[in-house]
Amino acid sequence: MDRRTIWAILLMMAIAVAPAIFLKKPRGSAESGKRGSETAVPADSSAAHALTPNRDTTKAVASPPPSLPAESPRAEGATEDTVRVSSPLYTYGISTRGARLVEATLPRYRSMEPTERGKAAQILPPDSKLLGLTLVLGKDTIPLDWPFTASAESVQVRGPTPLRLSASRDGVKVDLTYTFHPDDYRVDVDGRVTGVGPNGGLLLVGMGPTLANTEANSTENHRALALVTKHSETERTDLAGLKPGEPKTVSGPLEWAAIKSKYFVTGVLAFDSTGGVISGVTATAPPTAGKRPDRADVRLSLPLPPSGTFSYTVYAGPMEYDRLHRIGHGFDDVNPYGWPGFRTIIRPVAAGVRWLLVWMHEHLHLAYGFVLVIFGVLVRLLLWPLNQKAMRANMQMQAVQPLMKDIQERYKNDPQKVQQEMFKLYKEHGVNPLGGCWPMLLPMPVLFALFFVFQNSIELRGASFAWLPDLSRPDPLYIIPVIMGISMFGLSKVGQIGMEPNPQMKMMLYVMPVMMTFLFLNFASGLNLYYAVSNIASIPQQWMLARERQKRTAKAIVEVKTRSPENKPAKAKRKA
Repeated sequence: MDRRTIWAILLMMAIAVAPAIFLKKPRGSAESGKRGSETAVPADSSAAHALTPNRDTTKAVASPPPSLPAESPRAEGATEDTVRVSSPLYTYGISTRGARLVEATLPRYRSMEPTERGKAAQILPPDSKLLGLTLVLGKDTIPLDWPFTASAESVQVRGPTPLRLSASRDGVKVDLTYTFHPDDYRVDVDGRVTGVGPNGGLLLVGMGPTLANTEANSTENHRALALVTKHSETERTDLAGLKPGEPKTVSGPLEWAAIKSKYFVTGVLAFDSTGGVISGVTATAPPTAGKRPDRADVRLSLPLPPSGTFSYTVYAGPMEYDRLHRIGHGFDDVNPYGWPGFRTIIRPVAAGVRWLLVWMHEHLHLAYGFVLVIFGVLVRLLLWPLNQKAMRANMQMQAVQPLMKDIQERYKNDPQKVQQEMFKLYKEHGVNPLGGCWPMLLPMPVLFALFFVFQNSIELRGASFAWLPDLSRPDPLYIIPVIMGISMFGLSKVGQIGMEPNPQMKMMLYVMPVMMTFLFLNFASGLNLYYAVSNIASIPQQWMLARERQKRTAKAIVEVKTRSPENKPAKAKRKA
């Protein structure tokens, strides 16, 4: 590789990995998912910034409704029960107080949080207000945290199964039907509020305050907590970026809104043939939150027609890309691959890489570690012709270096003549000065895509290989990053065989592997494994081309001596 290629690769690496390294770590995140948190969001913290309905239509306009009062005290003697709904995929808990979703336990996924390690992942915090409802009628704001009567004490889901809940007070009646499916994390919600009047109203649906921590690295999970909404495109609001006490409003119409952690998501989807029907979403971190809050009072608003009917779909489960993609409406984009500006390029590559890794794991019945080894070799085999072309283009440039130096010496006082002779030399030898760069950069999108795949794909969560306990997390012994660095050094060393000694290249031979090893120490061990295998698989090609380079360089040196002016009299004398 010439210096242009090396610096191009280093620049792309720096742009891709710098945000992950230098992003400031949040404070106080270790307690972000613990039960019994003392930073619960007040029920009324965002109400003053919700969207109210136009009195002439059921469409919402951006004007603040009356502030919500604090949660009304429980009626004397009223009890709060939890109706548990179970299927092979989940156990959901529906509270009879406000018909909220207060539990979402996923038996297929295990918690890695130290105090809950090994148990089925429970993704909702104990103070969950997911699906808690508030009714806005004109100037009246009515929290519907009433005691509901449920149609069953527990539900076993074997097919589409409804759970009916109802409550009434002061002439207002609420009827809800939750329909569960055995093979899906979606819950269909249909409801009706009677007594809303001829002008309709507004329904506020609770989504907060956060998701429980289920990961060993609570800081990384905290950093992933975000509110994601979909209008014409997705918009992400990090919970850690909210200013305590200052509401963040996302105006509608929206097709869906969701709160995500690193691997799990709860979302509300509401749309019809005309598009999204969610009027807007507000998120407010509590005033008592720290500088980087991990929770917020999040509510979305739905226009309520005079008939009082409404419907939406709730998703509470893992961010399995294929499952989210099948939902449609871009819901799979809740789990982003890449940062803004790079996503257009990286997202398709990342989606394809993720699909191939999962397919090889499921259909070839291989551990993900072996899948990565095969994938690393396969990528190098597929790129072999392009790498061959790139390396030979570099060799052509290196082979004519003696001729280029000769031209520069002969016409050092005539820059225009130097340029003309250089172009003539390139044409005569079929050299493209840029031909060796772009093919060498083609593997970079795959490497970047794998970075995001390991950061976001739940399919790789907890996958072990050899001494590596989890391919989505760093190697605790730092063995695989060191192997990656050594393989990079070996590849560079072989690649410099036959090159003219160059102090800069010699420095890069030692500096670049050390720098990359340092950068990759805390990256996913699976990414390091892929990179190490890819480097090792490239060494035979580098060695073959290095020998070819030696022959070409020797031939070029002979040609320079033949063309040299001081040799011309000797030739003429021999001819005479």
